[in-house]
Amino acid sequence: MPQPPALTPEQRQAALEKAAKVRRERAEVKEKLKLGSLTLAELLEKAEDDETVGKMKVVSVLESLPGLGKVKARRLMETVGISESRRLQGLGAKQRADLLKETGR
Repeated sequence: MPQPPALTPEQRQAALEKAAKVRRERAEVKEKLKLGSLTLAELLEKAEDDETVGKMKVVSVLESLPGLGKVKARRLMETVGISESRRLQGLGAKQRADLLKETGR
C-alpha cells in the first residue's frame, strides 16, 4: 500500500484547513438545495465553473433535494443511467437534461 506524501506540519495544517473549508461549502450547497433557495438547474450550471461543487457526488446532491431520499435518488439515477460514483462535473448534457426532466426542477 502506498504511503501518503511526507508533509511538513505547516503543509499538513494547510491541507486540513482546505479540506474543512471544502466540506463546509458543500454542506452549505446541500442546505440551500434542501431549503429551495438553490435549484438543481442552477447547481448543475455552477458545477461547470466551481470545482468544489463539480466534485460533489450526484447521489448526495439528489438526496438533498426535498422529497427525494436515498432510495428514490438511487432509483432516479438508475432510470437516467448515471453511475452511483458519478460526480456533477462528469455528467453529460443528456444526463443533465434527463435529471432536470425527471426531477421537474
